[in-house]
Amino acid sequence: MLRYLITLQAPDRKGLVEQIAHAVSRHGGNWLDSELRHIDGIFAAILLLEVPSLRMDELIEALECIDSLTLTYAKTSVALKPIKRLSYNLVAYDRPGLVLDISNKINALGINIEQFSSQYETAGHTGIALFRATIGLGLTDLAQEEQLVTSLYALGDDLVLDRLSR
Repeated sequence: MLRYLITLQAPDRKGLVEQIAHAVSRHGGNWLDSELRHIDGIFAAILLLEVPSLRMDELIEALECIDSLTLTYAKTSVALKPIKRLSYNLVAYDRPGLVLDISNKINALGINIEQFSSQYETAGHTGIALFRATIGLGLTDLAQEEQLVTSLYALGDDLVLDRLSR
């Protein structure tokens, strides 16, 4: 069994996840990890699968037969594990370049972004455009946590950062 990361995209419709799960199961695959989202009428997914190496080509063919589904895939390798994982909720006024600013600050400290989920919304009482993100990070040095918080708060007085337990 080899591990593969597969990304999928299709116009969203009922039964799509079942079709994908059926193809994976029919070809001896094991569904290990996933993120599935509906964004503006599009279904988007990232799957980590274990699949017998001799069945992977058949699985890809089966997935490509699903109506309007596009995909990419790559064989994965096991990466070094960080010494500490942290997760934060971040809220700030929305503005162009904010994700770039956040990712630059994190990368400058040598921290790996392992998970990033964001949403745009307007504050109900003021109508101000807000950016919300949940960020999962892998640290290689314990000193990085304090540096990270200081660095992110330097992005502006509007930024609120809450550490989640992890």
